[in-house]
Amino acid sequence: MELSTKTSRIEVVDALRGFAVMAILLVHNLEHFIFPVYPESSPEWLTILDNGVLNVIFSLFAGKSYAIFALLFGFTFYIQSHNQLLKGKDFGYRFLWRMILLVGFATLNAAFFPAGDVLLLFAVVSLILFIVRKWSDKAILITSIIFLLQPIEWYHYVMSLFNPDYTLPDLNVGAMYDEVAAYTKGGNFWEFLTGNVTLGQKASLFWAIGAGRFLQTAGLFLFGLYIGRKQLFVTTESHLKFWIKALIIAAICFAPLYSLKEQIMQSDSSLIKQTVGTALDMWQKFAFTIVLVSSFILLYQKERFKKAVSNLRFYGKMSLTNYISQSILGAIIYFPFGFYLAPYCGYTLSLIIGIVLLLLQVQFCKWWLARHKQGPLETIWHKWTWLGTKK
Repeated sequence: MELSTKTSRIEVVDALRGFAVMAILLVHNLEHFIFPVYPESSPEWLTILDNGVLNVIFSLFAGKSYAIFALLFGFTFYIQSHNQLLKGKDFGYRFLWRMILLVGFATLNAAFFPAGDVLLLFAVVSLILFIVRKWSDKAILITSIIFLLQPIEWYHYVMSLFNPDYTLPDLNVGAMYDEVAAYTKGGNFWEFLTGNVTLGQKASLFWAIGAGRFLQTAGLFLFGLYIGRKQLFVTTESHLKFWIKALIIAAICFAPLYSLKEQIMQSDSSLIKQTVGTALDMWQKFAFTIVLVSSFILLYQKERFKKAVSNLRFYGKMSLTNYISQSILGAIIYFPFGFYLAPYCGYTLSLIIGIVLLLLQVQFCKWWLARHKQGPLETIWHKWTWLGTKK
């Protein structure tokens, strides 16, 4: 591995990260930030439009935006550890401290996001990056593939073949989310905050276990680390050929995987749907994620597309600030302690609100970055990461 020069920011990565955070914002707006309260009735034309908006946004982004975010998390770890390695330093233990700080940011975000927060999952799963940081590229890739294959889901399925009475562990997630929904609808602000950072976070982590998110996140982290090691985001002729091949293979794999998942989800067995169905759902979403990532990278080589998405670079540079602020703004807009617009906003209007929030956040990012090197939360995270050093 080449260690001669410091790895600087890669423009397409900032834009891709901005794309992922944008997609998360749009999906969360349609979900009313996991507060499923919608108009009780709408004109027929609006109902048809709402269903179309829901299908398009969720088909394009749901589960994929998070996956891109996770993949880039692993890539960022590579950048930071590589740059420290050039100085003869091991970034591993500083990274663990950085993840403790991330738990604090996760708590801030979760306070306004009743379903718990993915940043806490990232902080927990990030331990795998510390463990493998000195492994070979081949070992990291193989481990990533094993995680992405969802071995725990297949273990449960195989066990059920040998034991017809076999059942999945009951993590009581449904009951926890019912309680979360109850205090959210109650509108008491302090109960909302305290419930979210305790019960909401617990429910989120337990849901992630049942949904296969722990292993998927670990696999995506390692795949992002592998991409960094191989410099695949750096524009060269051979790397562009790699992304063309990745696009073709992923596109070919997506359709049969999606079809298989849909067939499995028609099964009468809830265990099969929760094991084989979960694995296939993860695979088809991963395939589509690669389609999105490779398409974005290839299109970014075209000046017209690059110019069209140029604002996403600013948005991506302040991803932590944008991610947390969108949760706070969404809570104020949709929840009972705020404006409580959820009962009046169908999917179409929610999408429009999401686009308006995106445009406002982008303008703030451009204004802020014209005056500062990093976003406000990024600056705090960076300074606290390097406490006790001259950085």
